[in-house]
Amino acid sequence: MDRIDLHIEVAPIKFNDMADPVKKESSKSIKERVNRARRIQIDRYKADGIYFNSQLKPKHIITYCTVGSKEKQLLKQAFEKYNLSARAYNRILKVARTIADLDDAAGISVCHIAEALQHRCLDRKYTI
Repeated sequence: MDRIDLHIEVAPIKFNDMADPVKKESSKSIKERVNRARRIQIDRYKADGIYFNSQLKPKHIITYCTVGSKEKQLLKQAFEKYNLSARAYNRILKVARTIADLDDAAGISVCHIAEALQHRCLDRKYTI
């Protein structure tokens, strides 16, 4: 499972949730956010000959996915609790970097790490 970046279980939707008139983010807005994140990544990595966070090798992760002490502490807790691998660590950082790009954030914060960890639900579900 550590070779897959995102693990997401989707619960069935309830009628009331579907019929709720609350306006969600539009597809157009999401597309603009994704395209902006893609441009950020292309500009960031132009000297390295790569285009996207998914292409980051360990040497790039050290350079482009730096985290502070709070973020490291959250990662440490997750790794100890779920017995994650080095591969999972790199994938979590790359996903967190992408989430930060989608937020137009310069750095990876605790909320980006937390969201990336949430996208690894099968690690939690099948931890022994």
